[in-house]
Amino acid sequence: MTRRGLLAAFAATTVAAAPHYANAFSLFRNAGDIRRIKMYSGRTGESLDTIYWIEGKYLPEALREIAYFMRDWRNDRAIGIDTRAIDIMAAAHRLLDVSEPYMLLSGYRSPQTNAMLRSRSRNVAQNSLHLKGEAADLRLRSRSVAQMSRAASALSAGGVGRYSGSDFVHMDCGPVRTWGV
Repeated sequence: MTRRGLLAAFAATTVAAAPHYANAFSLFRNAGDIRRIKMYSGRTGESLDTIYWIEGKYLPEALREIAYFMRDWRNDRAIGIDTRAIDIMAAAHRLLDVSEPYMLLSGYRSPQTNAMLRSRSRNVAQNSLHLKGEAADLRLRSRSVAQMSRAASALSAGGVGRYSGSDFVHMDCGPVRTWGV
């Protein structure tokens, strides 16, 4: 089976038979695969291209690198990023079949940053999953918000918010839900 065929089978399986996160990635569990995440930040000028999971094991050094990369750039604070959120971002990226890295707009947010953003926009949740390292706001130049949100939604593994006016998609590992236009 080709990689594209495997991804298509994965997408079909997750949409049809995997209402829970645990099932959404069952095809990749113990399958000898490698998980990789690629991102860059326009805010810091940093890039990340790391393999964070090999043959059923998360790589602690890579997870620390991801946590630092996804830190609150406004005050340089970082916390561990939930591996479920990383898996969702990586799986959606694979489904989109792109080589371009995500542009990270927002990863972890400190309480101070979240409060400041909330005072400026009604679209910022008081108890945002960004505060727990469970969410990311992402953009791809080569894919539309609609394409990105469809890929993330196909995983049935967390929240997916479409922000077409601002050209980004929110992905999180909270309850399965969708919002936005």
